[in-house]
Amino acid sequence: MPQITFHKNGQTFQGEVKSGANLVVRAGIKQFPFPHLAYQCGMGKCATCACKVLAGAEHLPAPNWKEKKQLGAHLDEGFRLVCQLWPEHDLELEQVPLPASPASATQAAGTAPATPAV
Repeated sequence: MPQITFHKNGQTFQGEVKSGANLVVRAGIKQFPFPHLAYQCGMGKCATCACKVLAGAEHLPAPNWKEKKQLGAHLDEGFRLVCQLWPEHDLELEQVPLPASPASATQAAGTAPATPAV
């Protein structure tokens, strides 16, 4: 059974899960990593469950189209959508806010996006 190590807010949580279990589904039924994993839709549409994979990425399948759409360049930084993973091997994850994308960094700097004329 895979050992899952989960880091969030400076704390570390560990637990075993059945091989092929989905961590978002487990959290939804109040099993590990509940209540620590933030999630929302469970279908790859919101990216709330995005986590950085610290160890075990080599055992995960390639990102699917939902992860590519939601995470984009963050995939290269090691982020994955936990709702799209069914671990078969030990996995170490950290849930941190996704770094700002270049578009949101521009907006955060006070540059408003162009708005169409009415």
